Amino acid sequence: MLRRNVWSRLIQPEQWRVARASVGWRLLAFACALITICLLHTALACEPLIPPEAAATATTDEPITPIPEPPAIDPRKIRLGERLFSDPRLSRDNSRSCSSCHDLNANGASKLRYDAGTGDSSLPLNTLTVFNASLNFRLGWEGKIRGVEADVKGLLQNPEIMGANISELAQKLGADPGLHREFAAAYGRGPDADTIVDALASFQRTLVTPGSRFDRWLEGDASALSAEEQEGYRLFKSLGCVSCHQGVNIGGNLFERHGIFHPLGSPKPEILRVPSLRNVATTAPYFHDGSAETLDDAVRKMGVAQLNSTLTNEQVKAIVAYLQTLTGKYRGVPVGGLP
Repeated sequence: MLRRNVWSRLIQPEQWRVARASVGWRLLAFACALITICLLHTALACEPLIPPEAAATATTDEPITPIPEPPAIDPRKIRLGERLFSDPRLSRDNSRSCSSCHDLNANGASKLRYDAGTGDSSLPLNTLTVFNASLNFRLGWEGKIRGVEADVKGLLQNPEIMGANISELAQKLGADPGLHREFAAAYGRGPDADTIVDALASFQRTLVTPGSRFDRWLEGDASALSAEEQEGYRLFKSLGCVSCHQGVNIGGNLFERHGIFHPLGSPKPEILRVPSLRNVATTAPYFHDGSAETLDDAVRKMGVAQLNSTLTNEQVKAIVAYLQTLTGKYRGVPVGGLP
C-alpha cells in the first residue's frame, strides 16, 4: 500500500493503469522484490554463525582456541583402530604399518627429513604429525584430502606408502579369528573396506593433544606462561604470524603460497595447506621439505620468506619460547616427552 501511494504521486491515475499492466512495471516489481530479498539475505549473513553452546563456552577473545577433549566414540572401534594402526598387515608386503611413519610415543611423525616409501624410494614430502590432524580442514601438505576417512583410504591404497588393495586386505585380516571377533563386536560383521577405514578413522579422531601450557593460559591460568612466553605470543600476533596460524589447531585451516617475499625451501609445491603449530617444538625438521632443522632456524626463515622481516635475536628467542608452550598431552603424557 505504501509503495502504491509513493508511486501514485509520480504517475497519474490513467498512466498508473497503463504502467501497471506494462512489462516495465512487472520488471520493476521483480527488481524491487529482488532487492528486498538481497537486503534480507545480507542482514541474515551478518548474524554470527556461532552455535549457542559454543558461544556460551567461549572464554577468550584470542584468535586461538584451546584443543577440546577427544570426541566420544565407541571404545570398541577405538581399540580396534589402535590395533590396526600398528599392524604391518595393512601394507601390501606386510613390511610397514601406520606407526612406521607416525610414532605415537614421540611426535606423531618421525625425526627424518623424508620417510622411506615402498621399495627403495623415499617419500617426496616431510611427514606431517598425525596428532590433531582430524582438526584440520584439509589433510596433507597440499590439502587435497577432505576428511579423515578419505585420508585413511588414500594412504592405504597409495603405492608409495602402504600399497594395499583394501578388498584383499579385508580377506587377509578376516582370516585372523581374533581380529574377526573384534570387528564383529564393534560393527556386527567382519572386516571389509568400510569397517577397516572407519576403525582407523575413529582411532585417529582420538589423537588430539589438549592440556598445553598455552591452552591453560587461554583458559584463564595467568601463571601458565612466563613473561617471555607472553611476549613471544604478542610478537606472534603483531608481526602477522597469526594471520595464517590461528584457530583451534593454530593453522591447518587455509592455503598459502610459501616464499611470498623470498624463497623458502623447495619451490614445489607452490601452494600448501598451512600446517598446524600444535606440538611444533617436537616435530623437527620443519617445512614441507624438512629443510629447517631447528625451531630457531624455522622462525628466522619464516620471518624473511613470509613476512619480509629479519627478526632480531630477542624476537626469535621470545617467539620460540612461546611456540614451546604449544606442546600438549596424549593420554596424560606430554607429546615427545617434553615437560
